[in-house]
Amino acid sequence: MNRIPKGGVLDDEPPARVSRGVQSVDVAARVLQALAQARRPLAPGDLAALAGLPPAQAHPYLVSLTRLGLLKRDPMAGSYTPGPMLLRLALLHLENDPAYRAAVPRVVALARETGFCVAICTPASQGPLVVHFERAAFPLHVNLHVGSVMSLTTTSTGRAFCAFTPQAEWPQAWQEQMPSHADEQRQFAALLDETRAKGMARSVNTPSPSVSSLCAPVFDASGRLRLTLTAIGPTAALDVDWQGGAAHALRTTASAVAEQVNGETA
Repeated sequence: MNRIPKGGVLDDEPPARVSRGVQSVDVAARVLQALAQARRPLAPGDLAALAGLPPAQAHPYLVSLTRLGLLKRDPMAGSYTPGPMLLRLALLHLENDPAYRAAVPRVVALARETGFCVAICTPASQGPLVVHFERAAFPLHVNLHVGSVMSLTTTSTGRAFCAFTPQAEWPQAWQEQMPSHADEQRQFAALLDETRAKGMARSVNTPSPSVSSLCAPVFDASGRLRLTLTAIGPTAALDVDWQGGAAHALRTTASAVAEQVNGETA
């Protein structure tokens, strides 16, 4: 009788052919993977520990990865975050995502139709990340651009992400942004309940005075949040009524994106 070793392969079976790689590249990938799993800036020692490397061995990898733009070192704190090259690769990956591809042309059309700016956001470790920002006719004095991270507690986008993402899946950085006082926690929980009940979130004059927004989620076929669409405009011009014209246009656009994505993956 043939013995089955730990790997579950019979003794007389030929071993699977494994392509030879470059060990140093494999080690560098462990460093990047450790940062991705942590979802927060890491000190050199912490990054080395999570990658399973002695600090002295990790140091030259950190130097090279920083030089290549795959990591970025904060000169004050000394901690590491994803570098510009890594972010460009992430955007390339995003551009091949069906939800993103389906959303962009519809967001362009929505901005032209309504006259309001529209942001597409995806989840990131620090909060919702703007991956596309379509400007429109109404002048808007807010500092938003691709790469901006939306506040979880003061923006409609942040509340939508919190409302439609199971709390067990929130990154640690999300947990740290939650209100600490009991009254504030109850108020925030009530806003999340309202967001779920209405199927979208809204903010009026927050976080910027005279600027309001509506945010609609886009779900995949399994009900998982893929991205959000946020219409942003001057409070005097943007109708934030749950059944108003802007809300209807935003819901229609989000539904069309979801329908295309779920149709492609069916």
